[in-house]
Amino acid sequence: MNHCFSLLVKPASYCCNLRCAYCFYLKKSEVFGEGCLKMDDHVLSVMMQKFMALRMPVSSIGWQGGEPTLMGLDFFRRAVALQKQFASPGQRIANALQTNGTLLDDEWGAFLHENLFLVGISLDGPPDMHNLNRVWADGRGSHEDVLRGMNVLRRNKVEFNVLTLVSSANQDHPLAIYKYLKELGVMYHQYIECVEFDGNGTLMPFSVAPEKWGEFLCTIFDEWYKSDVRAVSVRLFDSILVKILDGYPNLCMLGSDCRQYFVVEYNGDIFPCDFHVKMEWRLGNIVKDEFKTLMASPSYREFGARKHKLNQQCATCEYLSLCAGCCPKNRPGHDTVNLSALCKGWKMFYGHTIERFKELAKKIAMERKELTRQRAMGLPPPGRNVPCPCGSGKKYKNCCGA
Repeated sequence: MNHCFSLLVKPASYCCNLRCAYCFYLKKSEVFGEGCLKMDDHVLSVMMQKFMALRMPVSSIGWQGGEPTLMGLDFFRRAVALQKQFASPGQRIANALQTNGTLLDDEWGAFLHENLFLVGISLDGPPDMHNLNRVWADGRGSHEDVLRGMNVLRRNKVEFNVLTLVSSANQDHPLAIYKYLKELGVMYHQYIECVEFDGNGTLMPFSVAPEKWGEFLCTIFDEWYKSDVRAVSVRLFDSILVKILDGYPNLCMLGSDCRQYFVVEYNGDIFPCDFHVKMEWRLGNIVKDEFKTLMASPSYREFGARKHKLNQQCATCEYLSLCAGCCPKNRPGHDTVNLSALCKGWKMFYGHTIERFKELAKKIAMERKELTRQRAMGLPPPGRNVPCPCGSGKKYKNCCGA
């Protein structure tokens, strides 16, 4: 296992100001109890001290919820101050904030810009699609409020991407969503599958249908490949290219081992994945336990091994090296050897795109080689804000120039 890992911190646990119809994390009140749950300064301080003490190329922390901005700006100012206090000279720190965007204002914007936070903002498409699920407690749609928050990020020059959850509400409109995001000026896209099961292992009505997931991805890929490879970053597509080129799964779903990050809950409890914040998978508590001990725990090893307990059909699948059996949480029931509910969709997608992915990978490999040659000759690097010559589609400053 790679001993580098990131933290996914839930400082306000499941607490949120929205009541999205498909939210799986609101149910964590069954685990932690009712009420407004907030990480206190002691837990925050211990967590930062122990994490900053680790020597990794980048100390990466994602702040999520629920809705993490409910903690208020002073909490995050304290978090950044503790990072600086406990970091070694020259230590690289990366903070990311996943938010619904509804509470952002210019004070937030200035802070996020100053401290180089990468922000993910949740938007499911145009108002008629977004407002079907992402609603306030009184049932009002949140689309207008999300766009206001997005404008705060733009105004304050905060780097951000948009996370779109693909559900039954928007699964039939991939092209409309993709073009809508581009019209908004969003060039960094994440498309995440909505997959939730009832007690019998049957997909919930709001989940994306397997075939629709495949059609959705195929449609977006065709549009992206036609004219946007260098202009729009689609995280899944970028990650597939990285896997083909470098053999490295920078998206946990594409890996063969699920031990890539720790979830830290508001009270310091540690879990291996936010889809498995259940007491049977509780690994310990950051106040009492060391990361080295948590990584070596039998429960953590068992959790990681679940990923490669595959259905027999996976062994002969030509796409296994990329799909890796899909995320275990998408395998119905409690038996990880069940096929992913999205298997048909993934096969449709890879069958439709794999040859073009290979062509792109070959082109990027050649461009990387040329970039290496230019560096060896002492030629100056390209401008920081131009597309990276390696062909990733990202800006040079966020890629090879990082």
